[in-house]
Amino acid sequence: MIEVKGVHKSFGDLKVLTGVDLQIPKGQITVILGRSGVGKSVLLKHIIGLIRPDRGRIWIDKVDITRLGDKDLTEMRKRFGMLFQDAALFDSMNVGANVAFPLREHTKLNEEDIKTIVAHKLEQVGLPGLEEKMPAELSGGMKRRVGLARAIALDPEIVLFDEPTAGLDPPMAESIEHLIIETQRRLERTFVAITHSIHTAFHIAHKIAMLHEGRIIEEGSPEAFRGSSNQVVHTFLIRGEHEEQER
Repeated sequence: MIEVKGVHKSFGDLKVLTGVDLQIPKGQITVILGRSGVGKSVLLKHIIGLIRPDRGRIWIDKVDITRLGDKDLTEMRKRFGMLFQDAALFDSMNVGANVAFPLREHTKLNEEDIKTIVAHKLEQVGLPGLEEKMPAELSGGMKRRVGLARAIALDPEIVLFDEPTAGLDPPMAESIEHLIIETQRRLERTFVAITHSIHTAFHIAHKIAMLHEGRIIEEGSPEAFRGSSNQVVHTFLIRGEHEEQER
């Protein structure tokens, strides 16, 4: 579904990506794992076409998006949905208007059809009947659910998740992980998540890829990943699991 080949990106003298190679299979959940500040968000922005690489290519369903003009790139982005780290809801809009936003921006549906779709998406994420609530009235986990409802409002082929469980307590994080799994299973779409949480990665992923010093240093199934002989991976897993246990 997605192939990243030899992608380099620097900001001034700071080299962030130094030759990323990655294949993301269709209809599965792929997790890009790595410590904070390693460039995971930069890679995600490349995949959706918000940043162009200095070198390298990115194919979405065999289309090289690094060669697309702005108009075609905008059309390509309509195939994506995205759940941002803090949900990024519009504080001045109620829940219904937040979920309806992409429908009003990118379709010519009438308000009655939009209302029906919004209700259906909120039901899918376990928040039926919350259209009139304001974001300030919601917990962190509920905001992520609304953000997911908005991300899937246009039935995208690919859904991206930026640290979907960051800042949540363990029970709430686990409920969001379960929601991601169930939503992907129901929609059968391609999900890509970035996280530094080992628990989240191993809970939701069909495939894990670890980003370290600008490159993917290990990738495979969770089982293969846990059995990796790569010392950097081994140290990251031990340290990360210890830190999560302390929380």
